[in-house]
Amino acid sequence: MTDRDDARWGASRGAPSWAPSNVDLKTDVPHSARVYDYILGGKDNFPADRAAGDQTEKMMPGLSRSMRANRNFMARMAQLVATEHGIRQFLDIGTGLPTTPNLHEVVQKVAPESRVLYVDNDPIVLVHARALLTSTPDGRTAYLDADFTDPETILKSEQLASTLDLSQPVALSLIALVQFIPDETLIQHVIDTLVAPLAPGSILALSTATGDYAPEAVERGVAAYRGNGIPMTARDKATVEGFFRGLEILDPGVVLVHRWHPDADAAGYSDNEVFMYGAIARKL
Repeated sequence: MTDRDDARWGASRGAPSWAPSNVDLKTDVPHSARVYDYILGGKDNFPADRAAGDQTEKMMPGLSRSMRANRNFMARMAQLVATEHGIRQFLDIGTGLPTTPNLHEVVQKVAPESRVLYVDNDPIVLVHARALLTSTPDGRTAYLDADFTDPETILKSEQLASTLDLSQPVALSLIALVQFIPDETLIQHVIDTLVAPLAPGSILALSTATGDYAPEAVERGVAAYRGNGIPMTARDKATVEGFFRGLEILDPGVVLVHRWHPDADAAGYSDNEVFMYGAIARKL
């Protein structure tokens, strides 16, 4: 156990005291959301997640910076979609563990009436869902325990019906999600299914792993993830562009996340340490 571990769980190797007894956190196997949390310096992870994170960082130097660049992309994306496109409804699938700023905090700062439905299927995210339900009085946030690969359940859920009005534009946010799904045909089917009922003017925002700029490091990192039982696939630019089929990809197109509408923070990143593509597209 590293010093970083001691600051979190000490010598604990079981579920923490805040975990409900009826939720199986599967603490003995690593999970992508908890590995992500660990590498970003969070506390909601377990020894298996930390071991997987340490191994992956060793094989893939710069991973923590790439993850931070991706998180910053999410915040810039949400702010731009709210300010420049006037979107007031967000469907965020693959939410992951709460990390400041959360998407609803970004968009409700722009427009307090914004409504956000978070969707994830990780039990530990469910445990922490209360941190995602801190809406402004004028807006709304809700949480749905569901799987991205079952889009019909998401679309037919009471949570979606009571949170989002699909007759008005919605931003569908898939941040650092599809890299954990090997089947590209399935990914495309799910995206098409989710986008189909959305109103014209809706936005698809997506980020996912790539090895285009640091192929050897990413290949090692992918192997480390897979060796720990976490499916991971890095994809080239053309494949990522294909996920936006039927939509208008907006400037600057599919680019490394730190190059997407960069701010001052993004200037500190180099291409060979950011392993994520990001883009948004509009439904016409």
